[in-house]
Amino acid sequence: MTLLPSWVESANSTDTDFPLNNLPYGVFSTNSLEPRCGVAIGDMVLDMAALEEDGLISLGDEPVFDVPCWNDVMELGPSRWAALRERLTELLAADAPEQAQVAGHLISMSEVRLHLPFVVSEFTDFYAGRHHATNVGTMFRGAENALPPNWLHMPIGYNGRASTVVVSGTDIRRPNGQIKGPDESPSFGPSQRLDFELELGAVVGTSTEMGQPLTVAEADEMIFGYVLLNDWSARDIQAWEYQPLGPFQAKAFATSISPWIVSRHALEPFRAPTPDRERALLPYLQEPSPMIYNIELSVILQPEGGEQEVIARTNYDQMYYSAAQQLAHHASSGCAMNAGDLLGSGTVSGPEEDARGCLLELSWGGKTPVKLQNGETRSFLEDGDTLILTGHASGDGYRIGFGACAGAVLPALDWP
Repeated sequence: MTLLPSWVESANSTDTDFPLNNLPYGVFSTNSLEPRCGVAIGDMVLDMAALEEDGLISLGDEPVFDVPCWNDVMELGPSRWAALRERLTELLAADAPEQAQVAGHLISMSEVRLHLPFVVSEFTDFYAGRHHATNVGTMFRGAENALPPNWLHMPIGYNGRASTVVVSGTDIRRPNGQIKGPDESPSFGPSQRLDFELELGAVVGTSTEMGQPLTVAEADEMIFGYVLLNDWSARDIQAWEYQPLGPFQAKAFATSISPWIVSRHALEPFRAPTPDRERALLPYLQEPSPMIYNIELSVILQPEGGEQEVIARTNYDQMYYSAAQQLAHHASSGCAMNAGDLLGSGTVSGPEEDARGCLLELSWGGKTPVKLQNGETRSFLEDGDTLILTGHASGDGYRIGFGACAGAVLPALDWP
């Protein structure tokens, strides 16, 4: 697919994340407007509530855009999502007859504040990248036992905390917790091994009843869109607590997401197959068509008072399990899924050393610290560091981007 021309000039730039081909969904406010639904187009935000009020767009009998979340739209289902995208494309296309009416509802991106784009019902994080799982397993169990026996058969995950999912730009407080000492006696204090995890998050758009399983194809249809996701991790707290039940406080303190939900329809031209299977999956997990995407991802670190620097580049096409497979597995026991559920992909890492999606891998557990351009090194994140995730899929003369997923590290609270 090539660039779709728009009368919004900034949407035709090859540098924008938000051409007419994209039309991602977010929530914004201004000095005079309360938080409400918006759509990004070039360097502008389209006020969906005002558009709806003027009768230029409608998805039913009741308003759905005058609220600070996209959950009401999600619950209308895939056919309405498609109709929404079709209508937005008509209104913003280069030859749209309603240009003058719509133009009055565009607001410069520089004038808005962005908020969490949806109410997160539940958050589940997966461990679905083979390079990441192999690297971490090799560090802790040796190369021969890097992957646990179940890993090649199903997507491994854990239930996280929806309460601490925050939008890009939210500062992240370094967590306190129990940390193992040299004699097995723990101490309590700030994590010294604070890390990021580069992930893609899938936003579930419709619900299922308890007891209702899903095929992979059905699960794919349920996904409203995707966000960049940073599952902040306290590696030293995690090392002490994770056996036998897995991550808990080491992951519960914060998860950041990008402010724009990129729809599954916008990513459709960039579908890619999962890697070759070493072992055949059980029938309920087999994908009928390509289910992951060719999305280039970058990690940027900015020390306090310093310059931004790319420390890793990789691609979402390295994932071993797709979001649709994760969702199908999640529901396979009869677990009810809700509109607004967020599924983290797990750390996205590639085969090269500079394609590793967390500092635990990049520094190999602290043994080979990352060297920054200013002469500093990082084994793990320091107070004042800002971590920025970016990502986009590349088309013919355009790209489908997510905006940034950023957060600055604040010192731990002095407690107790």
